[in-house]
Amino acid sequence: MNSISALKDIRACIVDLDGTLIDTLGDFEVALNAMMAELGRPSVNSSDIARWVGKGSEHLIKTVLLNSFKGTEALGDAAVEELMPAAWKHYQATYLRINGQHSAVFHGAQEGLAALQARGLPLACLTNKPLDFALPLLEAKGLSGYFSHVFGGDSFPRKKPDPLPLIETCKALGTAPFQTLMIGDSANDAQAARAAGCPVVLTTYGYNHGEPVEAVDADGWVSSLVDIEAWMGETAGRNWKS
Repeated sequence: MNSISALKDIRACIVDLDGTLIDTLGDFEVALNAMMAELGRPSVNSSDIARWVGKGSEHLIKTVLLNSFKGTEALGDAAVEELMPAAWKHYQATYLRINGQHSAVFHGAQEGLAALQARGLPLACLTNKPLDFALPLLEAKGLSGYFSHVFGGDSFPRKKPDPLPLIETCKALGTAPFQTLMIGDSANDAQAARAAGCPVVLTTYGYNHGEPVEAVDADGWVSSLVDIEAWMGETAGRNWKS
């Protein structure tokens, strides 16, 4: 879908969290490095974390353990699996303690949510972040009130880029996928949206695994969430890729 025919057909929005609403790299860096210190492993930096984040906490932890071995012996898959229970325990404890303290809402994100809400569109937050992390973060940053539903990476049997979370979120919103705009920052969001049948727009300031987000198959890109509502008010049939 290279254009959204008649944006008036959009009846609801699904919004990603990390890299779309909130810059959480600082929280990830603190929690992951506390975990690595507990495990006697070398620290990681935010630029690497930005490439690895987006597919859920378990995937992130495994990727960090597999790729962080400066001055130490590299870990194989079996060793990483053996470390995972302790790694998750340390990571979760720190993340819950510092959640939101080293993160910030992206410029224009709250205003963009307010504009969409004022338009009468129900909003759901769908993230691969564990729900126990996502809910207090949204509350701490003053964003929870915009969402009628919040779903995390552990809310469904599969995570984005699988389409299941989007399909189930559309059901919760009471809208068909073609009526439900996915707003995210990465190929994960776009691939899930395409497979679910949702139109999708991506932010240009997110993470996207270190790759240019404009190369992702999407219906449009925005430098601020405030742009989305304005586009919805423009002429039906506009090609967002033009």
